[in-house]
Amino acid sequence: QVQLVESGGGLVQAGGSLRLSCAASGRTFSTYGMGWFRQAPGKEREFVAAINSNGASTYYADSVKGRFTISRDNAKNTVYLQMNSLKPEDTAVYYCAGQSRAYSANYRTGYGYWGQGTQVTVSS
Repeated sequence: QVQLVESGGGLVQAGGSLRLSCAASGRTFSTYGMGWFRQAPGKEREFVAAINSNGASTYYADSVKGRFTISRDNAKNTVYLQMNSLKPEDTAVYYCAGQSRAYSANYRTGYGYWGQGTQVTVSS
């Protein structure tokens, strides 16, 4: 059974940094693309960033490009989201997600596995 467990959320002042981690288990991690999504109160869940199975390709929402970096360590079955220059509008629950199909070319859709979420709050 696939499990995704996020950690690293918290409260930070605007301009600060946080690094989220997502530990995966239950399947061969290195063959699946991974993504990060977020959902703010009263808003729909939105795509934040994605990385392909070997880490060679990354994708970002325009709102986080240049501030956030997604990476993965396939030896540790972990994907990361480094968040710098945080803004109050980045406040949300952040979710780690795993692609349903191995070596998928999708990066905004096709996620069949989700973590429980971790809260990120950015104060002004």
